[in-house]
Order: sequence, then structure tokens, then C-alpha cells
Amino acid sequence: MSERATREETVNVVWSGSWVAERLGVALEGDGELRELLGLALRRNPKRAHLLVSNVLGKHVPQRPSVVHGAGFELGERVRALLGAEEARRAVVLGYAETATGLGHAVADGLRDAPYLHSTRRPVAGVEQAGGFEEAHSHATSHLLLPEDRDLLASGGRGADASVLVLVDDEFSTGNTVLNTIRALHTLHPRERYVIVALVDMRSAGDRDRLTAFAAEIGARVDLVTRSAGTVALPDGVLERGQALVTAQEAEQADRAARDGRAEDPAGAAGGTDTAPVTRVDLDWPAAVPDGGRHGFTPAHRTALEAALPGMADRITATLGDHDGPRPRRILVLGFEELMYAPLRLGTALEAALGADAEVRYSTTTRSPVLAVDDPGYAIRTRLVFPAHDDPADGPGDRYAYNVAGAGFDAVVAVVDSIADTPELHAPEGLLARLAEHTGRVLLAVVPSYTPAPVPHRQEPAVLPEPLRGPDFSSYAPDDVGWLLQDLSDTQLEAPTEEREEAIQSGGAHYAESLPVEYQPSAAYQALFTAALETSATRIARAVGTVTETVLSERGPRPVLVSLARAGTPVGVLMRRWAQHRHGLDLPHYAISIVRGRGIDATALRWLAAHHDPADVVFVDGWTGKGAITRELAAAITEFESSGGPVGFDPEISVLADPGGCVRTYGTREDFLIPSACLNSTVSGLISRTVLRADLVGPDDFHGGKFYRELADSDVSELFLDTIAARFDEVAGRVEAEVKELLAADRAPTWEGWAAVERISEEYGIHDVNLVKPGVGETTRVLLRRVPWKILAKRGAGADLEHIRLLAEQRGVPVEEVDDLPYSCVGLIHPRFTRGATGADGKAVQGA
Repeated sequence: MSERATREETVNVVWSGSWVAERLGVALEGDGELRELLGLALRRNPKRAHLLVSNVLGKHVPQRPSVVHGAGFELGERVRALLGAEEARRAVVLGYAETATGLGHAVADGLRDAPYLHSTRRPVAGVEQAGGFEEAHSHATSHLLLPEDRDLLASGGRGADASVLVLVDDEFSTGNTVLNTIRALHTLHPRERYVIVALVDMRSAGDRDRLTAFAAEIGARVDLVTRSAGTVALPDGVLERGQALVTAQEAEQADRAARDGRAEDPAGAAGGTDTAPVTRVDLDWPAAVPDGGRHGFTPAHRTALEAALPGMADRITATLGDHDGPRPRRILVLGFEELMYAPLRLGTALEAALGADAEVRYSTTTRSPVLAVDDPGYAIRTRLVFPAHDDPADGPGDRYAYNVAGAGFDAVVAVVDSIADTPELHAPEGLLARLAEHTGRVLLAVVPSYTPAPVPHRQEPAVLPEPLRGPDFSSYAPDDVGWLLQDLSDTQLEAPTEEREEAIQSGGAHYAESLPVEYQPSAAYQALFTAALETSATRIARAVGTVTETVLSERGPRPVLVSLARAGTPVGVLMRRWAQHRHGLDLPHYAISIVRGRGIDATALRWLAAHHDPADVVFVDGWTGKGAITRELAAAITEFESSGGPVGFDPEISVLADPGGCVRTYGTREDFLIPSACLNSTVSGLISRTVLRADLVGPDDFHGGKFYRELADSDVSELFLDTIAARFDEVAGRVEAEVKELLAADRAPTWEGWAAVERISEEYGIHDVNLVKPGVGETTRVLLRRVPWKILAKRGAGADLEHIRLLAEQRGVPVEEVDDLPYSCVGLIHPRFTRGATGADGKAVQGA
């Protein structure tokens, strides 16, 4: 597509950033095309009041498919000209989920011969990760790299080194995510040249200097190819005024919806009483072509897709015309989150097939919540809200489609992959029903989800490592627990809290690659622990008895307890002691490592399967927060079995306390103080949290951990266990009654906690559920190990939060009393941490 045609399509009579600019004084400064490419919107965010909205990306703003594809294709042609034809043939293109997956595909198309891979937030059973990274300030942060061909990033699947890596994102602002990706991949596959591609370059002068310094640091050439460049000028006080404006608009929209009697999202245009029919169209998608670049997309795949596109467009056209009445003229092809390229190319083919007889537009659904304002000078005029429909690994939640309601589309072609073709998609409040309220016809086109060939079963090592036991590793008795870990006690792994937080949030490191410096409690804090233990021992003993008796009733007669190190390990020891004290059972108990974003220790699972029946294994943890580890374990077990590991493990977790409503086997669903959460190693057998780092943990090794022998004088691990075990007889009668009630009750997970976390994430402008830590235990961890921003305390929570208040006071963190909280408290990690966001003493600084 010509530059002129693109400009004609994107120019607006009223600039779609004027509403924000007029109210906040925000200005785009740059080349003449910048306002044609970008509009402005608002969302709750503690660091940036504005949101840049692209008019040519096909994400939030419906656009002609040829314009969207042409924007990326032209960038790819520029990269090809920069590299030369020979070097372009040795390039690999990497795009970023979710927003830039389609753009990256189009750039690869422009390069012609380059294979393509995009990061993904969807773990896929049986596909081994080739890498991953964190995008610190995205709504959903964890990116996985899952190429089917493990050599794709190194050689492009050609058997020779790929000399150039081309990284594609929609916007190059600070550059943190891209530079951290390059740094991580350069360590694995060093190369001499990188090219960064983006639609717009919005860096500050300081960030521009960083790119030059970075290239010198890694000893490689780093080029930048963008369509337009500029900066955002922000007046003083814009953040506070932006937050106030969002609050006012949301309140006004809620009032208007209440007056109109609408239950739907007040920012969505109301539909009529009649809804459009939904018709499924059979695309006859070519069997050899993946649905996108999640596992790699080669030039051969591209050729096969190009050949099949006209036929698929004809089938859509025929289905559109297969009804009474005129053929729809205004048609939207709506993609689905990461699935951007397949619907985009269907859109370009439909646009070509219909020609002047129709107006075809293209956009996609998204995870990201944005304020909608129905004004021509605002980029997001309407939004539809609907539940996620692809069983996402990070839990259920709302999803959005922008600028669809009220746009006058005669028909919408919704394109999803087969994994997302679920009952939730077809539910009364699902995406299809929401679309049907705002258009005359809805077509559903399902692209088969590509499943890579299973990884061949790996040859097991001749000898698996043996568990570690006290007193050589941990202060627990040898029979209390066997640690399925390797001893890294002599390795320096600790780093200051502020340094770790900056590395984690910038994407430069994973939290499991280092350890926080062990918190040494003050005398006042130690006294609080002792008092809390004495006060709560009976309540904890009841919960221990209840969860143990439930396990014995449903998983008996001799379950194998496997605690998730380390928070679950004291609970596992207590459950073992209850079974021994009340029933004379000597249950095996092991501790295993699981790491968010990296999964469970596969070597430890193989050891368990070699020594016990996997069906007897019961995973144990201390408590649930929002349920992230619950989901992590389920996904990890599925992946382990799909990759050829022994089958039969039940991924359900049994916990002492389940305030998040995430599991069905628990001692209580109250959120109360479990004193073992107050301390780190000194209440957990003097063992560190677990470590997973490639240079320390090989494919046949257990994950690592440290034994802090030097802290023996502060160890209260046995005191904790003995104090609670001493109450077992006292609570036995109440436990028996509670277990009878529980076994007869509906204990299905409600996921109430996850919904609360998502609400808090948006209300407080964090937009990252990983930075919201609900419950007493998780809040304590935030104060001990991370850089806390603020603490939300349930009004009237009382004594359970005394240690929280003391820790918050010591670290200079505000405690905010709130109502309608399903937890006693919630810890919020600083949402945009750098060392400049804390004072010299490590205390959080408000408004940093």
C-alpha cells in the first residue's frame, strides 16, 4: 500500500487525542505524521496518565486490513534494504505478545525469507521453553518463548547461525523490554547485529543515549527502524489530574448507566432488545499452516497461507450473503488477543474479494482495560466487556473489545483459535453475545490451534539425586521432611531487596535466580511472633487437623505428603505429626520446588514417581493468595506428563488456609495470621526459598536451596511445630465435627480472591496482578522481601495484623484501611520500581 493511501486512511477531521490534550495539557511533539498514527486515551496508572493508541496497529481502533498489514510490511521492506538481501535471508524476526504479534508477522512478510516467532502468555503442554522474560508494566507480564524448533532463534531453522535478530514492538518508549530481551538472548546465542522495529519511537533523549551505550556493552550493532518519531510533553501535575479525570469519568458513566437502567459496562453503547444470529463459517484452514507465530512461522508456512487465503475469503463471503436481506456492507474482522495475524490476513483477503462493494475493517480483543469516552477527540470511544474464554493460565478475568459498539458494523466476523472456542465464548455474557447486541450478523471463524509435535521422551539419568535431610540440611528432624533440593549453601546468591526488585521489574532477572537477604527480626518483632504463635496456636491446630483428616478421608490410607518449599513445608510437617499422633501413621513427607513462570522441578517429580505411586502424592502449601501457584502447578503437571514424564499426579493443592477460594481441600477459608508467615528461614528449618538458575541447576538436578546454619541461634522452627502440636488433643473433637461438615459440603473453588485482585489492580492503577499480593501471608512476604508501595488492611482486622503494621512502620509504608476486602490485608508492590523510587534507607517514597 502506498504511503499516501495510508495517510488518507488514518487522517482524522478531529484528532483522536484532542480530548486528553485539552484537559491535561499533554502534547505529541514530533514529525508531521505522528498525530495521524496516534491518538490518546486514559487508564488508571500510578506512573503515566496517558495511553498512546495506534490508528494503524489493528488492536484498539478498527482499521482497513490492508493499512494494518501494509504498515508492518513496509517496515519489513526497510529492514531488508538496511540489511541487504543476503543478510536478510539469515535473519529471524521476534514479535511481542500480545499487541505486536500481527505487526511482527507483517514485518517478517516484508523481509520475505525470514522465519517468525512471537512471545506468548499461553503455556502449551509438552512444549519446552526456549526462554522467557517479564514486561514489567504490561497488564499481563510474563512472556514465554515456545518455538517448536529449538534452534529457531539460533539458526532460523536453517542449520546455520542466524546473523541478525529483528525484534518488533508497536512502540519503542523506554526500551527496557526490548533491551532486556536482547541481553538475555545474547547470552544464549551471541550475534553481531540486532534490529529493533517499531511503529513509533517515543524515547526521551536519555533513553536514546542508553541504546548507544547498550550496543557498546554487548559488542554488537543495534539498529532502529521506525515509521515515525517524537516525544510526549507532559505538564507538571499531569499524573494527579489524569487520575482525578479517570475517577470523575467512571463515576459519571456509572451514574448514567444507573439512570438508563443498564447493567452492562457504562462505557459500552447499549444494544437493542433483539440480537443478531451467530453463524459458524468453515474456513477449511490449511492443515500444514500454524495459526500464528507462537511456535514459529516459516516462509513455507507463509507461502501455503497465501495460496489458501482467496478460498477462505470466498467461504466467508458466501456465508455473509447466505441470508435474507442485503449483503452486509460494513464488516469488521475481529481477532482475538495474540491471534492477530490470521484474522488480519483473512481481512486483507476479504477486502480484496469484496472490493468497492464493502468496507472491511479489522481489530482485535485485548486483555488491557482502558477508559472509554464517547467523544470524537478521544481514541477509545466505546468498549465491550466479556469474560476470558480460553482458560488462561493466569486465571479468569475480563477482556475487552474497543470501538466496536456503536460503530455501525453490519456484520462482525469473530476469529478465534480452537482452544478459545469454549462454552464461555458462547455464554449469554460471552463475546459472541456482546457482539450480537451491536451488529446485524455475527460469523464465527475458528482457526485450528497448532499443536507442536511432542518432545521425545528424554532418557532418564542412571541415578537420580537423593533427598537432603537434617541435620546436614535443615534443622528439622530427618524423618520430618526430605528436601528434594540440591545444597547451594556455599554459593553467594543474596542481593539487596531494592536491587532485586529493580532487576525483576525491569525484566533483567527472574525472582528465582537470586535470594533476598534474610530478614533478621528486631526484638519487638520477635516478641510479636511469640505472642501471635501463642494466640493462634489453637486455631492453627484446628486447621491442621481439618485439612489432614480431609486428605486421609479422600486420599488415604497412606498419602505421600509433598510440600511446596518453603511456605508449605512447616504445614507438611504438622500434617505428618497430626497423622502420627491421631492415627499412628508414619507418612512420607518431601519438599519440592515450584517457581512462578518456570514450573515445578521435573527431576523431583521423576524421583517421586520412582519411589512412590504418583496417585498417592498430595501437594501441600501454607495458604492461597490469588491462586497463581494453584494454576502454575496444574499447568506444570500437564506439561510434565505431556513431555513424557510419569503420569498420575493429582495437581490439587491442600492448604491450611484458602481465603482466595482457590482449592477444595483446606483447613479453613478464613484469612488469619499463620505465624510461620511472619519469618523466613528461621521458622522453616533454616532453609532459603528455592533457586532456579541455569548455571547452577542442570537438567537432571534438583532446584537449589541454602541451609543457613549460621542463624541457628534465631531458629524457632521446632518451637512453632511443638506449640501447635501441643494443642492437637484439645481441638480433636471440633476437627471431627468440621470434617464431617466439609466432606458433605460443596467445596468447589470460587476464585473470589482472583476477582478481588483484578479489581484492586485496576482501582489502584497497577495493571499487573503479579504486583498485588493478597492475604496475611503474602502481605508479610511483600514487606520482608520486596519493595512495598502500600498495604490495604480490612477495616477492623485487629490483632492478626499487628506484625504487618510493625513491619510497615519499619519500612515507611502506609497502611490504608478499606472496606469490602475478602482478605484481612493486601500488599501492593511498588508498581514502577527503580532504586530512585525508594529513599536511601530503602523505604518507599510516595509519588516517586
